[in-house]
Amino acid sequence: MKLHQYDHCPFCVKARMIFGLKGIPVTLNILLNDDVDTPTAMIGKKMVPILEKEDGSFMPESMDIVHWIDRLDGQPLISQRHNQELSKWLDDNHFLVNQLVMPRTPHLPFAEFATESARAYYTNAKQNILGDFKELLTQTDDYLERINKALVQLNSWIACERGVNGELSEDDFHLFATLRSLSGVKGIVYPEKVETYRQKMASLCDVPLMDEYAI
Repeated sequence: MKLHQYDHCPFCVKARMIFGLKGIPVTLNILLNDDVDTPTAMIGKKMVPILEKEDGSFMPESMDIVHWIDRLDGQPLISQRHNQELSKWLDDNHFLVNQLVMPRTPHLPFAEFATESARAYYTNAKQNILGDFKELLTQTDDYLERINKALVQLNSWIACERGVNGELSEDDFHLFATLRSLSGVKGIVYPEKVETYRQKMASLCDVPLMDEYAI
């Protein structure tokens, strides 16, 4: 199987996670961020991740991929447990995370930004949503203070390093994808349980954090 994706994309991270957790081999194919034709030929629009199955068919949507792979061997890992407080935390901090992450993303060593046109495509698209990246970067201290306070709150909900609810659930895919995005931001302080969790999940899922490249 082949997973067509961007390395920076949190939705792609969710899809990648299940392969690591299940120990299922997959070829990762990173598309340039301005490559519209390739995904459109597969699923009719520019969107990732896209799973290319062994029979040559294509499956989009990250959590559809996650659940299909999880059930493939008849021994699913993902429990039905759900933490509504965590879901609210993710929703409440979604915009703040983007304000920190997106201005830095095209400057990190992601293969999807191997060309200037790919970086420009991403920058123009996201600035249309968030505003000028340079202006956002001037607000870094305020954003860091807010996210660090939010992470202290998150710390109290982490029941286990192998699953935020004590066992693997959908919540882990949404949470780790967010934490992986934040790992490219310099100056974040991770409370003890959050730090242990993100390091363990990165290892279990075979999705490396971006700490060493953080800006």
